[in-house]
Amino acid sequence: MPFSPGKQLILLAVSWVVYGIIHSLLASESVKHLAKRLFPNGFRAYRLVYNLLAGLLLLVPLGLMARYPGELLWRWPGGLRWIMDGAAIAALAGFAFSLRMYDNAEFLGLRQLSCPPHEADTTPPMSLSMAHRFVRHPWYFYGLVIVWTREMNAALLTSAIIITLYLIIGSRLEERKLVACYGEAYRDYQRHVPALIPRPWRYLSREQADRILALANPPGISEPDRSSHQ
Repeated sequence: MPFSPGKQLILLAVSWVVYGIIHSLLASESVKHLAKRLFPNGFRAYRLVYNLLAGLLLLVPLGLMARYPGELLWRWPGGLRWIMDGAAIAALAGFAFSLRMYDNAEFLGLRQLSCPPHEADTTPPMSLSMAHRFVRHPWYFYGLVIVWTREMNAALLTSAIIITLYLIIGSRLEERKLVACYGEAYRDYQRHVPALIPRPWRYLSREQADRILALANPPGISEPDRSSHQ
């Protein structure tokens, strides 16, 4: 017996919440420390396994969205549709361009496979790309633009609301770890740059970014050509 539209949306919402909980738990320091104790030699594969699980688990809510799209709620009228599509394309371009600023082998967990076990979870020096001078989590910002510029059906709106809440909560949890890693330098960065939505009056000049990086990375630690967070 098929679910009613309301139950379908509840099931979709629950699948997103469960995904967010599992994703956050696996990224937490306590779970990583436990995995390191239980599998000291295999911990090098933790990041790779984490990414694979994240991709597989994501298929559940995406599949529910495709199966139960729900009622069409709104379409962007006229020229506004072109503006929204343009914003989404710009966000995709920003995401693609930003990939050049990350160590993608490390982000995916491939580089860790070839390093000694005790180096598999080391903290890289703090670095700031051009995008990070305007928003602390550019990938999250790009994701929000893409999600909220789409024409909405019930399933997509439900997903957009939960994804937005997850990114807000997740960015705060992530920043606790970044403050613990980089101390006053990251707090200074937080004071100058917004977390998720860029604002024209809040950004870092190149000189300000260099000052924060000098505070975060003591002499003798070189800055890699990658960003330390999303």
